[in-house]
Amino acid sequence: MEQWTHFSVTAETKRLWRITFDSPPINLVSPEMLTELPRLVDQMEAASEVLVTVFESANPDYFLNHYDTSRVAETPKELGASGYPLLIDATTRLSRLPVVSIAKIRGRVRGLGSELIQAMDMRFASEGALFCQPEVANGNLPGGGGLEHLPLLLGRARALEVVLSSDDYTSELAERYGWVNRTLPDGELDAFVDALARRVASFDKESIAAVKKQVNRYTLPSAEDLQSSSDLYFDSFGWPGSKRRLPAALAAGRNQPGDYEMRLGYHLGRQPEGTPQ
Repeated sequence: MEQWTHFSVTAETKRLWRITFDSPPINLVSPEMLTELPRLVDQMEAASEVLVTVFESANPDYFLNHYDTSRVAETPKELGASGYPLLIDATTRLSRLPVVSIAKIRGRVRGLGSELIQAMDMRFASEGALFCQPEVANGNLPGGGGLEHLPLLLGRARALEVVLSSDDYTSELAERYGWVNRTLPDGELDAFVDALARRVASFDKESIAAVKKQVNRYTLPSAEDLQSSSDLYFDSFGWPGSKRRLPAALAAGRNQPGDYEMRLGYHLGRQPEGTPQ
């Protein structure tokens, strides 16, 4: 298989793959990862025998974090195979593949990382996991699918609460809200997800493909709606609030290992908003 920059791919069997995120030190989503995700979906699509992919993390503190906002100017501009920007291309095709995608979550999953798991078919979390859409607190808005997927998963009111609060949500609350399928004790998470993945991988691709296709009719946003939020997200870095708030966040420790990222929701509610311009 191809060598990847910030994740690895292991074919446990022809039917079951494991994708492990590993972007030290805090698993930020990078421009390089945006380039590689569509190629990963290409490989999943080309491997006719693969039925299940389990996404996990090498870092127990961070499953997959938010975008590296210090590198927004480096975001790749090319389009994916679908004709949409790379992230939208990857997530919309992943959701529609005749392959079951499962997120096995330990640690923090925030921002674009959270939006990526929302495009997956199932999500299971350890009791210690934390979830957050932090964008509004820094003068931006979710641009990777959160504004489209969260209302479908959580309902309108809870989606607005999650996005507008920019706070960390425990895995227990995430389960109650519908953000994840189930929250399990950490010692039980591996066995449960692995048993489910192997069980589904033992079935027939025709049945799996048909079920996903029928369910997708009512549960997935359009690529056009996703691009609308993506365009606004990148525009938002030019908004006055973002120009004030993001430098203050970077100065306080955003994108760096330390207490600020470990307790992001706490700090976002208490940081100064920056110097007015």
